[in-house]
Amino acid sequence: MHLYFNASLKRWSVVAAIPLIAACTSAAPGMHFDQRASSDATGSATAGNGENANAVLKPITVQLVKTEKQLREKQVTQDISALIAKPVAYKIDSGDVLSIVVWDHPELSSSATVAAVGYGGVGADAAVAATTAPPAGFMVDHDGTIQFPYAGTLKVSGMTQDQAAHLLSTKLSRYLRNPKVTLRVQSYRSKRVYVDGEVKTPGLQAINDIPMTLVEAINRAGGVLPTGDQSQVVVNRGGVNYQVNLPQLVQRGVNPSTIMLQDGDVVRVRSRDESKVFVSGEVVSPRALPMHNGRLTLNEALGESGGVNPLSGDGSQIYVIRRSGTDQIVYQLDGRSPGALAMAENFELSPKDVVYVAATPLANWHRAISLILPSALSGAVGAVTPATNK
Repeated sequence: MHLYFNASLKRWSVVAAIPLIAACTSAAPGMHFDQRASSDATGSATAGNGENANAVLKPITVQLVKTEKQLREKQVTQDISALIAKPVAYKIDSGDVLSIVVWDHPELSSSATVAAVGYGGVGADAAVAATTAPPAGFMVDHDGTIQFPYAGTLKVSGMTQDQAAHLLSTKLSRYLRNPKVTLRVQSYRSKRVYVDGEVKTPGLQAINDIPMTLVEAINRAGGVLPTGDQSQVVVNRGGVNYQVNLPQLVQRGVNPSTIMLQDGDVVRVRSRDESKVFVSGEVVSPRALPMHNGRLTLNEALGESGGVNPLSGDGSQIYVIRRSGTDQIVYQLDGRSPGALAMAENFELSPKDVVYVAATPLANWHRAISLILPSALSGAVGAVTPATNK
């Protein structure tokens, strides 16, 4: 009689606890999306307590995927027309070192500064000479002029090599008959650009007679590292940042070699870690995923995370949370539909998107029981199991 009374008491305790557990399943651990949320006139979702959550809930459909794709194709991150120009001849400027040869008059060329004169020696002395000796040739002063025998002071800043050679030949014609002058830039030291970020050898790149395009500067720096994002190349000119998406330019038929760099430009190749997508919730391996040159689909994100957890994940509640200005847009995909995988493959994610897979009601119920009554399940099993007398 005593054993029967205890078993009955356990049964009634478990039965009495069921309404309490059912009422508390909403307090189960994890993120929850209230499906009972209504929508106000602005289309933003309203939480169950009446407070505006500033979140727009949109189901992922075939029409939505087409609309999003059209918006991405029309979207232009920034107007880069200011960076596109035609190659022009190099113009001499202050700091450049010129090599000038007057044919049949070697005594004039000997007036140039000769590197390492008087710095003889080997070993450490030679290394010091290489860094302290003035460069050979005619250096353009800070005011853009050079000094040349018979010609005097010449203003060559802003001229091309051919223009400077013609000017010098005109000056020397007063003293020499039909002078022939060869003038070349021996050391390019006046114009430079800076390349940093995810490249092999970041640093200074001097602009020379080869047109300094964006592709040329990146290649001189050793190319983009595997950790670099080719869709996130920033060119800073005059304090203005221009976002350059190299794969997108090629896709649109724009040659990246048409982007010409100028003196003082700073090129930065951002890391892929700066454009991540976060996958959480009921997936096999929650993680942060870097995008592949600015592109990652919902299907790829779920696949790289191991997919929806078959034990606790609800395939009908796959969400993509995206920030849009001050509001947030929540996209929902019903993974149980036949064309869900096709829609997920065509639905492209944006940087900083959060992909969340909700738990099934049974999983939430089980977690609520485990938190509120850790021994409820074991007690229920023991209550319904008849005692056996040995």
